[in-house]
Amino acid sequence: MKPKFADRIASMPTSVFSTMGKLALEHKAVNLGQGFPDFDGPGWIQEEAFKAMKSGLNQYAPMNGIFTLRNNISNAFLNNYNMQWNPDTEITITAGATEALYSTITALVNPGDEVMMFEPYYDAHQADVILAGGIPTYVTLRKPDFSFDPEDLEETVSNKTKILIINNPHNPTGKVYTRSEFDQIATFAIKHNLLVISDEVYEFLTFDGIKHIPIATLPGMRDRTITISSTGKTFGMTGWKIGYAIACPELTVAVQKVHQWTTFAVNTPGQHAMAYAFSKLDGYLPDFRALYQSKRDLLFERLKETAFTPHKPDGSYFMMVDIPESAGEEDIDCSTRLVKDLGVATIPPSVFYSKSDEGKSMLRLCFAKKDETLLQGIEKLKAY
Repeated sequence: MKPKFADRIASMPTSVFSTMGKLALEHKAVNLGQGFPDFDGPGWIQEEAFKAMKSGLNQYAPMNGIFTLRNNISNAFLNNYNMQWNPDTEITITAGATEALYSTITALVNPGDEVMMFEPYYDAHQADVILAGGIPTYVTLRKPDFSFDPEDLEETVSNKTKILIINNPHNPTGKVYTRSEFDQIATFAIKHNLLVISDEVYEFLTFDGIKHIPIATLPGMRDRTITISSTGKTFGMTGWKIGYAIACPELTVAVQKVHQWTTFAVNTPGQHAMAYAFSKLDGYLPDFRALYQSKRDLLFERLKETAFTPHKPDGSYFMMVDIPESAGEEDIDCSTRLVKDLGVATIPPSVFYSKSDEGKSMLRLCFAKKDETLLQGIEKLKAY
C-alpha cells in the first residue's frame, strides 16, 4: 500500500543540515557546517542538572515551565534590556527555540496568510509557515553588509500579510540589525498592523562591543512581538533543547494552546540547571563573548589564506564566505565537492533563499568549534 501523505508536506525537502551532516559522517570530514559547538558548555551547569536528577526532579514540569527559570529569564531581560515581563503570564518554556517557533507560527497563521521574512532565512521559519498553510514572502538582505532596501518592504507587503519574521543576530550571515534599521522595521510593522516574530537565539553573541536590541523594546512593539530565544545557544547546551517564547498575555495564551499539545512539558532537570545558569548570567557572559569573538577572529584571519573571501559577522557563530568567481562553481556543487574530495563540510546557503540567487555565490561556515577543528578545516579549504 502506498502511504497517503498530507499535502502540506509535499513540498518539504530534507533539511540541508541533515544532508550535509550525513555527508560529513560518511566522508569523515571536518564539520564546519552544522551550527552547534563541538565542545561542552560549562561543567557547573551540568552539575546542577545532575543535582536536580539526584534530588528527584525528574517528573513533568509545569506546562509553561518551572517558575524559577521563567522568573530568572524575566530578570535577565530587565537587567539587559530594561523591559519587564511577567513570568506567570508572558513567558513559556519550550523544547528549544525550534518548538517555540513552531508553536508560535502554528498558533498565529491561518491558511492563506502571508508571512514576510528576510532572506537568507533560517530554514525552519519557512518550513513552519508552509506547515501552517501560510504563504512565505521575502525581502532580500544584500551583501556585502546584508542590508535591506526599505522600499522592498513596501513592495512585498499586501493586505494578506499578517506577520513579519526577523532573526537578530542573524543566521546565516551574522548580521546584527542597527537601531536605524529596527526603527524602519517597527514603523513598517505598526503602519501595516503586523505581528512580529523575533528569533533572537544569538542575543548574547554579539562582538566588538555591539549591543543587541530586542525589537520588542521599541515604541509600539511590545504587544505585537513574540520574542524567541534559546538557553542552548546561550549556554552551549544545544542538545538539552530548552528555549522560550516571550509575549504579551494574549499572544502567550495562543502560543501555549499549541505548546500544550506538542511537548506539553520540557526537560525538568535541565530547566532547573538553566534557572541556576541565568542567575549567574552577568558573570558568565564576558568570557562567553570573548571565547566566540576569538574564534570568529581566528577563522576570519586564516580564511584570508584560502581562495574564499569572508564576510566578518557582528554576531551569532556563523560566517559567510564568497566562492571565488574563477572557480565557476555554485554553492551546492562547491560544498559537495569540499566534503567529498577535501574532507571539510560547509553549508550551501542558496537553500535559504527563495527570491534572490545571491546565495549561490557563498558558503556558510560555523565557528562554534574547537580551535583545532577550525585550523583543520582551514587547512583543507586551502587545498580548494
